Amino acid sequence: MYVFSASAIATKDFDDLKAGDKALFIVYINFKDLFGAETLCKVLTMREGFKDVEIEKRQWLTPEKVQDERIQAADKGLREALQTGFAIQMFSE
Repeated sequence: MYVFSASAIATKDFDDLKAGDKALFIVYINFKDLFGAETLCKVLTMREGFKDVEIEKRQWLTPEKVQDERIQAADKGLREALQTGFAIQMFSE
């Protein structure tokens, strides 16, 4: 599984975000290949209404970390990605 820190530009208005504003994300992708995971990160973020997705940081989560129950209990995004294949969380600046 990969975890990405990314930023993107809103294409439409959201609750606290206007079209054209930059948003920050953490994206979990349950995929073994880095190129595929990065592509999925960008496509899934664009599908949510954003453009110009820029991956700023990336981290591989080892299978040991992913299966650690303490880490899963503390990380909602990780649990969601294990169930659905991905998780996207937007942060407000």
